[in-house]
This record gives sequence, structure tokens and C-alpha cells, in this order.
Amino acid sequence: MNIKERLHRILATLPEGVSLVAVSKFHPAASIMEAYEAGQRIFGESRPQEMTAKAMELPKDIEWSMIGHLQTNKVKMIAPYVTMISSVDSARLIEEIERQAARYERCIDILLEVHVAQEETKSGWDVDELRTYIASGALSSMPHVRVRGVMTIATNTDDESIVRGDFKRIRDIFEELKGYFDTSFDTLSIGMSDDYPIALEYGSTMVRIGTAIFGHRVY
Repeated sequence: MNIKERLHRILATLPEGVSLVAVSKFHPAASIMEAYEAGQRIFGESRPQEMTAKAMELPKDIEWSMIGHLQTNKVKMIAPYVTMISSVDSARLIEEIERQAARYERCIDILLEVHVAQEETKSGWDVDELRTYIASGALSSMPHVRVRGVMTIATNTDDESIVRGDFKRIRDIFEELKGYFDTSFDTLSIGMSDDYPIALEYGSTMVRIGTAIFGHRVY
């Protein structure tokens, strides 16, 4: 089965209104073009240098999503063109995105990455810290950043009950935080190749799928 066939098979399983981020990190531009020619437009990368090189080479209507941990000093590399930064895990990073987006007279969409998994190694906001930050009103002074929703990565486990618990918790947080934002706060980004069918049961509006489309990555 080729990339086009795998992509269309995934899309056929997604309800209306759920967007697909094709995780293209570590895959060559030729593979992205196969998916692009099959109709895919949103692609996820985790390294600013790799994303920038691909953005220069590939069609300009691609919507690039930064899905990996982003260092503040790398924001300037992607600020001219990135559509969404979906791994925003600190106030300091938000402030830097605001600065760089303002430089280019752009508004950059972001997702707040929340830590709900049982593994300490996962990144993301502590829920109470995030509540405090949002309630402080700090975001109102950042017109070049638009908070679109939240994102998390579930615990890496074969125990489905743990994964379901993670997804329920992030859905509840998403619903709670909605009250602080306008209608553009509409994205619950949960679910990857192995667990996205479960994520859909918990209201995911954006799934991030790489292996099931592109095959295993070449590192």
C-alpha cells in the first residue's frame, strides 16, 4: 500500500470536522509530496531546521505544524511561515512567539500542551500552573498569538484504561478552559497512529498520524 492509499484509508476513519496532521518528521520531501498530491495540506515537524528546509522546497500552501518541543531561541526560524505551534508548554515560549510573530506582522496559532500522562518524561504544563496563567489575563496583551486549544500525548502503555483516563482528563480540561476564550478555542489535539480511534471517542478534533501514513521513519 502506498502513501496515497494509506492516507485515504486514515481519512475514511475520521469524522467530519476532525483534521489530520500528517507527521512528516524525518521523512523526505518526496514522501510529503506524495501525500500533498493526494490532497493532504497539514504536515507536522519536530525540528525547526528540518521544517524550514522543507518549507523552502515544498508548495507554499502547506500548513506547517510544529509538534515537537520548541526551544525559545528557535522560534525565530519558523515564525515567518509556521501555521501552528502545537507544543507550547510555558509562558516564556508564548512570550517569544508573540515577539517573533509581531516582527513578521503575523498571528500564529498555538496549542497549549498539557501534561496528563503518568510518565514524568512527557513535557507540558502542569494543570494548576496553566489555570493560574490563563486566569492572570497575560494572554490579552499578546495580539499576535491565538490560542486554538490544547494538546497532550497519552501515557505510552498497552493498558487502554490508562489511555482512556488521560484522554478524559484532557477533554475535561479543554471544556473548562473554553470559558476563558472566544470561539476560536476549538481544538482538542489528541490521538496518534496507535491510539487515535480511542481519542476520537473523547472528542478529538485533531489527530497526529505519521507511521500509519508514511511507514516507519528513517532516523
